[in-house]
This record gives sequence, structure tokens and C-alpha cells, in this order.
Amino acid sequence: MAIHLIVLMCTLSHAGFGGSRIAISLYALDQGASQLAIGSLMALYAIVPLLMAVQVGRLADRVGPRIPMLIGTVGVVIGLLLPPLLPGLGTVYVSALVLGSTFHFFFITVQGIAGGIGGAEQRSRNFMLVGMGFSAAGFIGPYLAGIAIDHLGHLAAFVLLSVFPVIPVLMLLFMPGFLPKARKHANPDKSQSALELWRIGGLRRTFIASGIISSAWDLFQFYFPIYGHSINLSASAIGAVLGVFAVATFTIRVVLPPISKRYTEAQILTGGIFIAAVAFALFPFFTNPYVLAAIAFLLGLGVGCGQPMSMSLIYALAPSGRAAECAGLRVTVNNFMHLIIPIFFGSLGTAFGFTLVFVANSALLVGGGTIMRKSPVMPLPTAQSSG
Repeated sequence: MAIHLIVLMCTLSHAGFGGSRIAISLYALDQGASQLAIGSLMALYAIVPLLMAVQVGRLADRVGPRIPMLIGTVGVVIGLLLPPLLPGLGTVYVSALVLGSTFHFFFITVQGIAGGIGGAEQRSRNFMLVGMGFSAAGFIGPYLAGIAIDHLGHLAAFVLLSVFPVIPVLMLLFMPGFLPKARKHANPDKSQSALELWRIGGLRRTFIASGIISSAWDLFQFYFPIYGHSINLSASAIGAVLGVFAVATFTIRVVLPPISKRYTEAQILTGGIFIAAVAFALFPFFTNPYVLAAIAFLLGLGVGCGQPMSMSLIYALAPSGRAAECAGLRVTVNNFMHLIIPIFFGSLGTAFGFTLVFVANSALLVGGGTIMRKSPVMPLPTAQSSG
């Protein structure tokens, strides 16, 4: 029962957070923002998680999940209500910073606790359920945001999205008993450094793979609204394509259990990287929304396997009592990519157009997949490290 309530909270919180990306991008474009400005907005989502994710993970390991999850959900509500309360381009920069900074308190904590519910034999299932919850939210949030923008206006879309995380806030305030308690370190040592985690070969390769997949996911969510706007797609159509992408991530996570019995996490991640590379190479050559939706579905299949596979392996390899800290280091690596990718590709798109952006990211993925193929194969864990 506990894991299902956690998945419900993930779905509702991420529906608001995920929808905020399209709402902020299209509202900023409506206010006259450039591609580079939109890239800067998206980078603001990543700055604080990049700097503080490991500390957030340590906090969750030390005090338990309720407080950081409450910070995350309340922060999403506040971040979504700022633009309607104080309309204008300047406010969306503050909103993006608040949303990115606070949501990761929730996200990192979930990664740190999901693997321990029900014992080691339930670990992979738990992370796949969490992944499916995030995928469902990835459809609900952007799709409803697009419809709301077209029919109610940009500011009303923010208000609608803010309703979703209110329910997790109430659950955390009034019925937190289903959450697991904080776990103690097997060998407490305040001098422990996150660099020790990076030096563990299996963890390091998983962090790298997660960052590569995450960069592809983030670039698509950041850049497709700009591309769709440039080819005169409606907000509803843009939201629908993003929704199809989310459906694909949900679909691949449904079929991951039998796939993971035949292939290791490293093999699945590497395959996903190459599939994503193909999809990115196709985008700039099409403007039909149905074709773009099909390509988005292919991309979703490629990147959708990344989160549950990497989270499961990180939890298995994490030293005892440091699972959320490992999740925080994973988020640090991911958000380093989130910070540089939007700004770099926003600048590239402004100077050279859309085609080079998509093709360059495809080449980046091919390079990353090639590196992963040359890395030692990471076997599926057979025992939990008690993290």
C-alpha cells in the first residue's frame, strides 16, 4: 500500500512540475522572450539541484522523507502560483528557480526510499511503478497545460497545474504514516564525501549513463515547444506531442520487467541512448504533428528506460544508509547536463537554426552510447546492499 500512495504523490506532484515547463516556455515566448532567454529559464530549473542535490539526499537520509517531500510539494504550488499573482516575464524567472529548487527535495527523497519498501525482491518493481507514475504525470501535465493555454490563457494554466500538488501536500500533512522511517548509517562518519561514491566504478558508470539519457529528455522538453511554436503548431498540439512522448515512457516501463530479465541495466541504457539518437536526428526534417508525435514516441521509448534502471542500480550499489545521498549525486550529474544543455543549444539554435540543434544532440548521444558500449558490463544486482 505504501508504494502505491508514494506513486500517487509522484504522479500528482510531477503533473504540476512537468506541466510548468511548457507553461513557462510558451508564456515567455508570448511575452517576447528569445530562444536564449528560454534556455536560461530552463537552466534555472537546474542551478540549485546541481549545487544542493547531495545535501538534500543527506537530509533525507538523516531526518526521513516527510520534511523534504513536504518542502518539495509546497514549493511546486508556490512556484506555479507566482506568475498568476505577479504577471510578467520577470516573474517566470523566479518561478522557474523556485520550481527547480524545491521539486528536487521531493524527487530525490522518493528515489532514496522507494527501493527499500517491501524488501530487496520488490526493488525493481517499486522503481518501475515510480517511473510509471512520473510517466503518467508527464502526459497529464503538459497535455492539460497546452489545452488550458489555448482555451483559458497562460495564467489560468498555471492555476490549474497548481491544484495537482496540493493533494500530496495534504497527504504529507495529515497522513504521513505510510512513509518509511530514516535509516541509520552502518558506519556513521561525518567526514564521508560524495566523491567516495563517485569512485565506486558501478555507481560512476550509472551516473554517467543517467546524465546522458537525462540530457536528451531535458532538451526535448525544453526545445520542442520552441520548435513547435516556430512551425505554427498550437499549444494544444505541442502539449499533445509532449504527451505522446510521456505515453511512450510509460509503455516502455510497463514492459521493462521481462526485458530486464534478459539484459543488464548497462545494456538497456546503452540501447536506449542509441534509440534516442535516431529520434533526435529525425525531428528537424518533419513539421506534420502526427509524424512528430510518432518520432516523440520513439524518443520516449529510448529515454524512458533510463530513470528506473539507473535508480534501481544506484539503490543496489549504494553504501548502507546513503541511498538518498547517491540519488542526490545522480541528480547533481543530471542537473549539470540540464544547466549546460539548454543554454548551449539555445545559443546554437539562435545562431544556426533548429536542424543543427537536433543533429548535434543526436551526435552527442551516439558518442555517449559508444562510450557506454566500451564500459564494463554492469550485472544485475543479486543482493541489496542494505541502502
